[in-house]
Amino acid sequence: MKQRLLTGLKSLYLAAYFLIMVFPLYWIVITSLKPKKEIFSLPIRYWPEKLTFENYANIFKISKFHIYIANSLLISIIAALIVICIATLSGYVMARFQFRGHKQIMMAFFLTQMLPGFISLAPLYLLMSDMNLINNRLSLVLTYTVMLIPFSTIMLRGFFQRIPSSLEEAAMIDGCSRLTALIRVIIPVMLPGIASTFIFAFVQNWNELFMAVMFIDDESLKTLPVAMNSFVMKFDIDWGSMSAGTVLSVIPTVVLFAFAQRYIVEGLTQGAEKG
Repeated sequence: MKQRLLTGLKSLYLAAYFLIMVFPLYWIVITSLKPKKEIFSLPIRYWPEKLTFENYANIFKISKFHIYIANSLLISIIAALIVICIATLSGYVMARFQFRGHKQIMMAFFLTQMLPGFISLAPLYLLMSDMNLINNRLSLVLTYTVMLIPFSTIMLRGFFQRIPSSLEEAAMIDGCSRLTALIRVIIPVMLPGIASTFIFAFVQNWNELFMAVMFIDDESLKTLPVAMNSFVMKFDIDWGSMSAGTVLSVIPTVVLFAFAQRYIVEGLTQGAEKG
C-alpha cells in the first residue's frame, strides 16, 4: 500500500511538472492563433473561438521575416561547424596530452564561462569596427566561434577521455598517422558527442541577441532574435506577431533535435560516464 501511494505521488508530481513546463509553450501557440481582439479579452480564453493565421501572415508583411530566418540559419550553422572543427582538435589535445600549462588552460576555459558575455560588447564592437566588419555576417560568425570554443572544448574533452587511447595506438601501429587515426578511428566513435556539441553550439548561436543587435543594423542582415526584439515597441508589444515569430523560431531547433535525438541521448550518456 505504501509503495502504491509513493508511486502515485511520484506520478502526480511528474504530471504537474509536465503541465507547468508545457503550458507556456501551449499558451504561445494559442496566442499566435488568436485574433488580436481575443488576446486581451476577458474572461481569458484558453482556446480561441476562431483559429486564425493572420499573425503568421502579419510577421511576413511587416518585416523581412524569411530573410531573418535565412540569416540565422546561415550564421548559426557556419559558426557551429567551425566550432566543431576547432573544438574537436583542441578537445583531443587536452584529453590525450599532458604539457606545461595544461591545467592553466583548462582553468582559463572554465573561467570564460563565469564571465557574462555583455561585458565584452564594447571592446568587440571597437574591434569589429576597426576591421570594417560592422553590418557583416562575418562579425557574428567570428564572435560566436570564439565565444563557444572554450566550452565546446571542455565538452569534447570529456567524450575523448572516455575513449581508450589504445584505439588510435592500434591504428598507428597499422601505419596511420595520429591525425589519420583521429579522423578514421576516433571521430566515428565520437559522433554522438560531436552531435551533442554541434547542437549546443547551434542553439546558442540561434538564440543570441546582444551581439546581433550591436553588430548588425542593415535590415537585410538581421537575425531572428533581432526581429523578435523589434516587436517590442515603445508603448506597445505586438503579442500576436511575437507569439507567431516565437513558434516559427522554435521549429528549426525542434527539427534538429528530432533528427539527432539518438545521438544526443548517446552523447549525454557518454559524457556522464567517467573515462
